[in-house]
Amino acid sequence: MNLSDFFQQSYFGNTTLDYCLAIATVLSGIVLAPIATTIVRRGLRRTLSQSLDDLIVPITKIVSNAVNLFVWLAVLRLASTRLELHPILNDGIASITTIITTWIGIRLVYSTIDCGLRYYVMRRGDESLDQMVLAVRPLIRIVVWSIGLVFVIDNLGFNVSAAVASLGIGGLALALASQGVLQDLFSYASIICDRPFEIGDFVVLGDDAGTIEHIGIKTTRIKRISGEQLVISNTELVSVRVRNFKQMESRRIVFNIGVIYETDRQKLAEIPAIIRKIIEPIDDVLFERAHFLNLGNFSLDYEIVYHVQTSDYLRYTDIQQEINLKLMDAFVEHGLEFAYPTQVLQLQAGDNAADVAQSFMGQAKNRDH
Repeated sequence: MNLSDFFQQSYFGNTTLDYCLAIATVLSGIVLAPIATTIVRRGLRRTLSQSLDDLIVPITKIVSNAVNLFVWLAVLRLASTRLELHPILNDGIASITTIITTWIGIRLVYSTIDCGLRYYVMRRGDESLDQMVLAVRPLIRIVVWSIGLVFVIDNLGFNVSAAVASLGIGGLALALASQGVLQDLFSYASIICDRPFEIGDFVVLGDDAGTIEHIGIKTTRIKRISGEQLVISNTELVSVRVRNFKQMESRRIVFNIGVIYETDRQKLAEIPAIIRKIIEPIDDVLFERAHFLNLGNFSLDYEIVYHVQTSDYLRYTDIQQEINLKLMDAFVEHGLEFAYPTQVLQLQAGDNAADVAQSFMGQAKNRDH
């Protein structure tokens, strides 16, 4: 038997030559796949900017792996077309090829989106944005894989219209059932995008005050001043006024003091200058004003305003303490007296002082009750 007869022999509907060509096509993948992968890898390294050094390796790996698999699929598919196969086997190979191709495409699309988000976060250098990407990544994966699944089902010859309609109704029911969770999720996206606060910020929410410890998809955790952890839903958090003290560059302080009505008028006029002399030399303080502002029920009231050039609360309390102590020393030095609640009894001629005092004590006791 010569070589021509050997190649013309038929097995299962295909000649020996057909089998040899199919095997040669498959073996060509051993050469073509590495060559295509190398070309793509080198092209990406030349094309990508040097600012993407941290992403060049993962991007190159993702794309080169996808190219390698696509080349092998193309080679295997081409080899199968050279053979006359049973329709069931042929359809099976076509279906498997479609499934694997879609799987590779989904991985490539998701990995590309993921690398793009990582590059965006890397350029922004924002920790809160990184947290948002970590939270959104599972949602992106679900969406991409769902689209890929619908694509595969449609290409396999199934009617996806009814399935999509069913998913739409089911999605609506699920959305209604998880309305609260979805509200928290959108509120989380609002917090991340608008960034009214970040982890580590000291905030005040109504009667609660503390430091932001964690911003989650559903809840945010705050370490209160008293030590316990406050867990609050994101929906509730975005609906209240938040005072963020970390963003405060300076602190405006307003406080009042009062002196007794018996104080000499000349000393009353000197008090603002005394206060200014006390506050102006203190470090991190910008004095604004001190005025005799009000005639109170039992005191002559002064309003003092100054600015602390730092957001540190402990520094503010140290400064206020220093001012209070120096005010007390200055008042003693100038013969001034701080006011406190007092009542004056005026006795007319003929009044018995003991009876008046006893009546006053009785009235005071009744007020206490």
